[in-house]
Amino acid sequence: MMRGMGAAWLGTGLVVAGVLAPSATTAASQDVAMYGGTPSHNMVSDETGLPSEWDVDSGKNILWSAPVGSQSYGGPIIAGGRVYVGTNNEGARDPAIKGDKGVLMAFAEKDGEFLWQLVHDKLPDGRVHDWPLQGICSSPYIEGDKLYYVSNRAQIVCADVEGFADGENDGPYKDEKLTGKKSGDILWSYDMIGEVDVFPHNLAAGSPLIVGDILYTVTGNGVDEGHVNVPSPFAPSLIAINKNTGELLWDDTAPGEKILHGSWSNPSYGVIKGKPQVIYPGGDGWVYSLEPKTGKLIWKFDCNPKDSIWRLGGAGTRNNIISTPVIYDDKVYIAVGQDPEHGEAPGHFWVIDATMTGDVTAKAAVWHRGGEDFHRSISSVAIDDGIVYAADLSGFLYALDAKTGTHHWTYDTFAAVWSSPYVVDGKVYLGDEDGDVVVLKAGKKMEVLGEYNMGAAVYTTPVAHNGTLFVLSRKQIFAIKEGAGPKPKPAEKPAKKAAPKPAKS
Repeated sequence: MMRGMGAAWLGTGLVVAGVLAPSATTAASQDVAMYGGTPSHNMVSDETGLPSEWDVDSGKNILWSAPVGSQSYGGPIIAGGRVYVGTNNEGARDPAIKGDKGVLMAFAEKDGEFLWQLVHDKLPDGRVHDWPLQGICSSPYIEGDKLYYVSNRAQIVCADVEGFADGENDGPYKDEKLTGKKSGDILWSYDMIGEVDVFPHNLAAGSPLIVGDILYTVTGNGVDEGHVNVPSPFAPSLIAINKNTGELLWDDTAPGEKILHGSWSNPSYGVIKGKPQVIYPGGDGWVYSLEPKTGKLIWKFDCNPKDSIWRLGGAGTRNNIISTPVIYDDKVYIAVGQDPEHGEAPGHFWVIDATMTGDVTAKAAVWHRGGEDFHRSISSVAIDDGIVYAADLSGFLYALDAKTGTHHWTYDTFAAVWSSPYVVDGKVYLGDEDGDVVVLKAGKKMEVLGEYNMGAAVYTTPVAHNGTLFVLSRKQIFAIKEGAGPKPKPAEKPAKKAAPKPAKS
């Protein structure tokens, strides 16, 4: 998709005892942030006081903004007073760093000051593995003083949130090329190409999920440049590693040679009827539920009709899955889609009963929307107050009853949508490829509160934190806050009157 440490092999099913138990410093006592806000990835926040209007040109309600690269698909993620985004090197924060790179940037939450960046060279095989100018497409997982993300080189990276600003090279990894105050500090990394023979198609773009001491991520494994063969059919589509050491715990290879294009979604986590589950979409169009400690299959569901056909370039009826599953009320909400370059076409949106076992394709569908009623999508959903908000690539935002699928309303953005709807403070925010962010009132009746252009395409999902809305466009990160903006110019003082000249005698 275009958007998008050496470790001991412990074997499938083997896991360090107690690895899902809270560590000495529990996540609950740390600042934790991730794509989607929670492990269930429901795009909903309980923040309040968010703006419903702003203006980029005049600065109304714009707290700050900062340039990034020329294309940006990772984040924004906010934690510990910092804002993290994945982008490319076209912004040239360090003029000494030349050429196309993958870049993770960190900014100060309060004022947008650039803090540091981690820079990754491109993979040598070119666009088949690492598409030009796409940068870092992974949204980092933040936990306390560490952050985790997947680089454009298909490496899982654990880094220090302070970078080298603290003057220390922390962790066992000591091979950073850049160690200045504005450089990032890697603690450890895991090379998915070198360690488990992953063949990322176009880009590895997974956003890590951490539960207890286990990190889960999709690998990007996919087809070759001819788009027919899967060069590494026995390589995993999902891996689980120890977040503290980078050691591989188990992996899942279920999609195997049935991968249609690439593996670009993300895993979600939930406890359903008392049973913990890690749920991820495979590159074969199936959704898999696995036991978090062992990777053992709990259930699987084919998100395409059995008579669907995959054809190169998007001409077929079978789709892979790029959107991230959302777990809500013991159900999984998921849409199918393809690389946006394959264009618009009828798709499928599924609500799956996650309480069953085995191949549940024939019995677990709670409700479904598809055909001309729901097109291909790469967006995740937001579910709030019994309403699911779902967007498709064609630019339609649907409000549907979460239990039955009953249609409430449809909003047309008149542009392609890669972003996901975000519900917060009684509002629904959605960005589009034209650079507009629409704000609607959440509820069964459609009410548009405003639409605001950000100056460049918005491919990522807005995020609220500490009463501020963060919006990442292709080229710039914005912090939007009610009451912020340029200070009014002071009123001009009236000119002093000249003293009267004395009369001539």
